[in-house]
Amino acid sequence: MTTGERRPLTDEHGKELFEVVEDRYDVGSTLIAAQLPVKHWHETIGDPTLADAVLDRLIHNAYTITLKGESMRK
Repeated sequence: MTTGERRPLTDEHGKELFEVVEDRYDVGSTLIAAQLPVKHWHETIGDPTLADAVLDRLIHNAYTITLKGESMRK
């Protein structure tokens, strides 16, 4: 896989992500740090229904912080 290339999660990984998000929903705070913008999550999660369910639970009452600028890894 080359730098910047994305591929969908496997069905199993998508379901596991949903389980984690579902278990945390309305229970406590959940912080997710990702280099993948939210607009690409549907294609990355793969299953549209599962992607909707994950994003509904994450985005509801969420604060989104988008950082801009050059990488500090240089």
